[in-house]
Amino acid sequence: MPGGRLTQQERQQIAAGLADGLAFAEIARRLDRPTSTITREVTRNSGPTGYRADLAHRATQQRTHRRRQAAPRGSQAPAQPDGRDAEAVRAYQETLTTVLMTSGLPKMMARVLACLYTTDTGSLSASELAQRLQVSPASISKAITFLEGLALVRRERDERRRERYVVDDDLWYQSMIRSVRDNARVVEVAQQGIGVLGPGTPAATRLENVARFLDFVSEALTRAAEQAHEILYTTTEATSDATTEPSSDHG
Repeated sequence: MPGGRLTQQERQQIAAGLADGLAFAEIARRLDRPTSTITREVTRNSGPTGYRADLAHRATQQRTHRRRQAAPRGSQAPAQPDGRDAEAVRAYQETLTTVLMTSGLPKMMARVLACLYTTDTGSLSASELAQRLQVSPASISKAITFLEGLALVRRERDERRRERYVVDDDLWYQSMIRSVRDNARVVEVAQQGIGVLGPGTPAATRLENVARFLDFVSEALTRAAEQAHEILYTTTEATSDATTEPSSDHG
């Protein structure tokens, strides 16, 4: 499987594949590239409907030029803990960012979340995020506000009273519960529409089906989230206790 950056010819093949309505996986297969490479390339360059090979190639060259200018001469990528490959970590962050974008997050919000999740502490300050992502503090503030509204990030203060942004295992559970609450509001409004439009009419029946579907899915989602939360956290706590408490056989 070839590595390195996409060539201009490969980008032209991507554009041709998109024009033919091919899926990312099929385009990747024809180019002998990972599907994530094609997904990332298309997503960061205006998406499937707006992708243009020449513009994408020029944008990549400009990004590379800016990175070289921003990096001091003779400097190397910052050392990574546990002997990690800094370039591999950066590439993975881009892949995770692309996946988060395809799931519905705007680009900056996806970049911030990916940066937090690939940090061992799971916690960074606004200035640390701005430095790592090479963006303004205002962009970080906007992204955090958005992510906090989705219950994907929470704020806390460190010992020096500085605000930090945190991701942990509990946040995905909270995000799921928030989604259930949003569904409940849709169900409530849909049920109101049944009375307004007249029970039995096509429009009312459509709204009734929406309400029933979301109500059913929300109940199942809540039950699954609570079960997973209880099982995973119980397992984690039990494992932690077993590794930290001394055995009675050893006094």
